[in-house]
Amino acid sequence: MKNSSMSQRKLTDYFVLILKGMGMGAADVVPGVSGGTIAFITEIYEELINSIKSINLKTISSLIKNGIRTFWKDLNGNFLVAVFGGIFISVFTLANILDNLLQNHPIMVWSFFFGLIIASAVFIAGKIPRWNTSHIISLILGIITAYFITEMTPAQTTEEYWFIFLSGALAICAMILPGISGSFILLLLGKYQFVLQAVNELNFTILGILVAGAVVGLIAFSNVLSWLLKKFHNITIAVLAGFMVGSLNKVWPWKETVSYFTDSHGMKQPLVQNNVTPAVYEQVTGNSSFLFQAIIAAAAGIVLIVLLERVSSVKKR
Repeated sequence: MKNSSMSQRKLTDYFVLILKGMGMGAADVVPGVSGGTIAFITEIYEELINSIKSINLKTISSLIKNGIRTFWKDLNGNFLVAVFGGIFISVFTLANILDNLLQNHPIMVWSFFFGLIIASAVFIAGKIPRWNTSHIISLILGIITAYFITEMTPAQTTEEYWFIFLSGALAICAMILPGISGSFILLLLGKYQFVLQAVNELNFTILGILVAGAVVGLIAFSNVLSWLLKKFHNITIAVLAGFMVGSLNKVWPWKETVSYFTDSHGMKQPLVQNNVTPAVYEQVTGNSSFLFQAIIAAAAGIVLIVLLERVSSVKKR
């Protein structure tokens, strides 16, 4: 199936794949929003997992025995290059923009992603044609797991190369899980600002170590996910939908910061935050809740998912 879809694609299809990759990259920059969510919404998730899974000793031996053309076909190389090319384009071009938006307009950014994730969870849950008790239990377990992950407190950790490698491996696993953000895992590991600065400063040593860890983690975890999707497809989908619902705790727009920490670069960062209502937010911060604008932003996120689903349905027909 993977190879047949690859051979049927036109140049415009690869341009669309690059755009989908850019959407994944933009989401991955924001702590609390997963690139896997965008992959699922744009219906490239399972092909992405299976294509990454194909990077193994068997495929490498195919390169030696059968040459580059067969190897590239087995790898679904055009697909992977288009998607990951889009991700890298987005990370390096949008990292600074999204960082500024989060600093200056956090409520609108979080509201947009809140609406996007709600609609995405409904969209993904709709992939299960007939729900039963095991699906409901899987959904609840996914919600609980993601919720408790988002409640964990960010840590201050070492900047040794081995830990940067490990951070890349763990973050990439979360990055391809809808609902759990790789950026948020980096935040928990105390490495989000560190990595964002490395991207903005083009620190290729740090980025190279991070990418090496990500590659190892990505190949290992994609094999696990591919097996789960093959053997327990609907249950896995229910768990992933639950991850997305549970992650809403992290992207709630109005928060009261209870405590701060100073990162390795002397920047003051929120350490513990509690979700509050818009009214309480105005009381404790003295700032506007921008409630109307937040509702518009959340609605825009929902509309975007609906439009993507409609376009996908029309394309299938």
